[in-house]
Amino acid sequence: MIKPGRLIVVTGPSGVGKGTLVRLLLTRHPQLYLSISTTTRQPRPHEVEGQHYYFVSQDTFQQMVSADELLEWAEYAGNYYGTPRKPVEQHIQRSESVLLEIELEGARQIQQTFPTALRIFILPPNVAELEQRLRGRGQDSEEAIARRLERAKAEIEAANEFDVQIVNDNLEEALSKLEAAIF
Repeated sequence: MIKPGRLIVVTGPSGVGKGTLVRLLLTRHPQLYLSISTTTRQPRPHEVEGQHYYFVSQDTFQQMVSADELLEWAEYAGNYYGTPRKPVEQHIQRSESVLLEIELEGARQIQQTFPTALRIFILPPNVAELEQRLRGRGQDSEEAIARRLERAKAEIEAANEFDVQIVNDNLEEALSKLEAAIF
C-alpha cells in the first residue's frame, strides 16, 4: 500500500527512459498525480498549456523564484524549469502521492526543500546504450548529443545520492522495480 501523501522524485540522464517509465506508471496507477513543471521555453507544437507545462516569461519565472513559489528550479539549455510548490503541497495534504520527473539539479534541491521525498534515479545499462537511445530519438544535432552524453556521464556519478537506483535495461523489469520502490 502506498504511503499517504508522498512526494516521489524520478530523475536520471536525458534519454534514459524516465518519461516512458513515468507514463506507464501513471497508466497503471492513475491515483498518482504527475506534477506539471513551469518553464520559460517556448511550447513545442504538440504541447498544451497546463497539461505538459505551464509556459511563463523569464520575468514571471524570476518572480516565482523570489516569492519562494517553486520547490526546485534549474536552468537547462538556456531555459528555466521549476516545480510549482502549491499544487504539490495541496495533493500531499489530501494524502495523494505526487510524482516529479525532473533533472538532477532539481532532484538535489528537493532533498533540501522536501527531505521526506522518495528519490529514485533511473540509470542506462551503459553509456553506449544511452547514446543509441539519444540518436534513435532523431531530434538532436551531433553537438547536442555530445553535450547530453557528457552531462549524462556526470549525472550517472550522482546515482548513489538517491534512495533507489533502477537500471532501465528491460522496460517491463524497470517498471516493476519502480512500482516495488513506490508501493
